[in-house]
Amino acid sequence: MLVKPPMLHKGDQVAIVSLSQGTLGENFAHHQRQLGIQRLQEFGLRPVFMDNTLRGINYLKTHPQARAQDLKQAFADEQIKGIFAAIGGEDAFKLAPYLLEDEKFKQNVLHHPKLFSGFSDTTVNHLMFYQIGMQSFYGPNFLNDLAELSPQLLPYTKRTLEHYFVNSTQTTVEASTVWYEERTDFSAAQVGTLRPQHKDEGYVVLRGHGLVEGRLLGGCIETLTDLLVGSRYHEEIAINSKYQIFPSVQEWQDKILFIETSENQPTPDKYRKLLNILKTAGVLQAVKAIIVGKPQNKKYYTEYQQVLLDMTDLEQTPILYNCNFGHAYPRAALPYGAQAQIDFDQRSLTIMEPWFQDVD
Repeated sequence: MLVKPPMLHKGDQVAIVSLSQGTLGENFAHHQRQLGIQRLQEFGLRPVFMDNTLRGINYLKTHPQARAQDLKQAFADEQIKGIFAAIGGEDAFKLAPYLLEDEKFKQNVLHHPKLFSGFSDTTVNHLMFYQIGMQSFYGPNFLNDLAELSPQLLPYTKRTLEHYFVNSTQTTVEASTVWYEERTDFSAAQVGTLRPQHKDEGYVVLRGHGLVEGRLLGGCIETLTDLLVGSRYHEEIAINSKYQIFPSVQEWQDKILFIETSENQPTPDKYRKLLNILKTAGVLQAVKAIIVGKPQNKKYYTEYQQVLLDMTDLEQTPILYNCNFGHAYPRAALPYGAQAQIDFDQRSLTIMEPWFQDVD
């Protein structure tokens, strides 16, 4: 069982960390920083930028130890109660030596757990927390969600963030009734403009019936598979092998795998290759069910369904598709390691335990 963090409260300080891409520190993102600060303050939170968070793309690209230091600082500071990833990227794996070899950091994580939220390349950070033993949340981040350029937070995503202040016995992860297109312009001129939105059909059952329960484990499929094949950085395979970031096949046994695709929108052929990497690693054969995030802009929405069915045909794995986590908008949060129940007949997803620890 993973250690759960406390829920957030109004008045809490929350850290913003750039663990991968350093976009948040660039001048062109100034208006987004201000929006994100404003939105956190509207929740009654006090945002704190760690020492290196705003040092920009070039510096953070070449100084992974600085990114890691910010996460260590956030966990060492008793005043900080929650942590939001600034954005994703592509090389969070480079933080592994600085984090997983630091016993003080690992003890802080276990003895002073804190809410940690993010997605995309942040998958790697979640897997590190999973290995250490703390539950984290595959959910909203600062730039993509809190800094949303619309006049208000996207309502569904806002409800996700509000749930970080609530400790329900169970949580139904409802399907959104709408989906939003990704923006192509994030400039200051777009502040206050609405995203194009469309009616959504809700969760789609590709295969399965009745109730399936298991603990949640997964992330962005490109990030997961890169740990195994190093398609972007040749050293990633060695780092993953040394630090065992990608869970063992035994760890995947009887889990509910959650996967989603990035903004790169892999072609169906590429998607098949990504799934085959998971199959070669024994993941697809081990899990009890799969939940799949909506592709961004619904790109290859139908084609992915057929690929999923083909790749799991032998196992006849139950699959719930078109779920609201990952790179498509709006955004839910999924707690790593939490017991989840899928009702394939009712097309519903429920987290069967509290998200947070009980604190008097």
